[in-house]
Amino acid sequence: MRISARNQLPGTVISIEPGAVMSVVTIRLAGGEEVVAVITRDSVGSLGLAVGDSVSAVIKSTAVMVAKD
Repeated sequence: MRISARNQLPGTVISIEPGAVMSVVTIRLAGGEEVVAVITRDSVGSLGLAVGDSVSAVIKSTAVMVAKD
């Protein structure tokens, strides 16, 4: 699959928490960091997502904020 988004982080699905409409998908990256995505239950089904699957977290954003105490 080819996609124009440049921020693609490969990882492994470590958990899927289904909700009534949305599901919380946690992806562990190669360095041990985790990325959490909230996607529709329909998307989880359409993608056939399961724990242990190799996936890419694709991040498309128009703004990145930095904060410091």
